[in-house]
Amino acid sequence: MAHKIAVVTGANKGIGYAIVNKLCSVFDGIIYLTARNEELGLQAVRQLRETNKDAGEKIQFHQLDITNVESIHRLAEHIKKNHDGLDILINNAGMAFKVNDTTPFGDQAEITAQTNFFGTINVCNALFPLLRDHARVVNVTSRAGMLESVKSVEIRQNLTSPTATIEHVSDILSDFIRKAKQNSHQENGYPNSAYGMSKIALTAATFIQQRLFDQKPERDIVVNACCPGYIKTDMSSNKGMGSPDQGADTPVYLATLESNIKSPRGEFVAERKILKWKC
Repeated sequence: MAHKIAVVTGANKGIGYAIVNKLCSVFDGIIYLTARNEELGLQAVRQLRETNKDAGEKIQFHQLDITNVESIHRLAEHIKKNHDGLDILINNAGMAFKVNDTTPFGDQAEITAQTNFFGTINVCNALFPLLRDHARVVNVTSRAGMLESVKSVEIRQNLTSPTATIEHVSDILSDFIRKAKQNSHQENGYPNSAYGMSKIALTAATFIQQRLFDQKPERDIVVNACCPGYIKTDMSSNKGMGSPDQGADTPVYLATLESNIKSPRGEFVAERKILKWKC
């Protein structure tokens, strides 16, 4: 019988590292800890094997830079060749500029979107064909990306239309980047947050992904978005209220939902509860 396989992106530190650590005790299979930097990734694997009795050889490392298509394809080929399937995908990798960063906002919008949305979608495009029946996908988004922060009713409707596609969402995010470079994003109804808009797009894409998987309900593939909370990590400059272990709780809960569960499916979840995202 084939091993069950999990992939966690951006997992050498912070919430991603805590997700892998927590998965060790609840997931009976091989867990791929992925990171851009091979040295830091391997160091994280060694540390987990030393500190978590459940880790052992079940934690493996594979390099993954979600902004690099070749890196993504190398991971997909490795999973296909060695395991021929995937059971859990947790899209945790992401980035945010610091509040006092002097990078022009238009550049911040583009760089943030390339990682948090376009990179994540590229990972999904490469790995979704490998998903086995009953697979679980978790897109780590944020309460900083609630739909209500988009002031344009037309943009909100386009993001949440029952006929919306990933391409539609991509086009909206690309328009946000263009407007940000012109410093006209707010007057056009977009939020004044590059991070927030990237996460709005990813949450909207999550609902679309579930709708597409629901076309084959017998496969029982479930995709949810979640906010891990305001967590003490490098991304928050260690100003968060919760620990990485607390931040890992909801992603791991969603990644290990029982077979044929009715809810949550295609939802936005925080503290294991479904939140109203659409407005």
